Amino acid sequence: MPGSTTLKAGHGVDPVEHTDAVRLVAVLRELSGLLTVEGPNRLTDAQVSALCGGQVHHRQEFGEWIARLTRELSQKVAA
Repeated sequence: MPGSTTLKAGHGVDPVEHTDAVRLVAVLRELSGLLTVEGPNRLTDAQVSALCGGQVHHRQEFGEWIARLTRELSQKVAA
């Protein structure tokens, strides 16, 4: 995406363009919904594991982390 940035370990924090941040909030909200919804659209445990780099994570922990990131980023985007 134009204006996007790559973050590397030890690199520090790079700014993210506002339009990218707004798009990321939308993606995080959708992901949060797919983690918590019941039914055929719900992410499977295998999909959640893949999103966590193949590590076994609890769906609830991952969902809470996504929800927290969404709230924090939403507040920053709205400010």
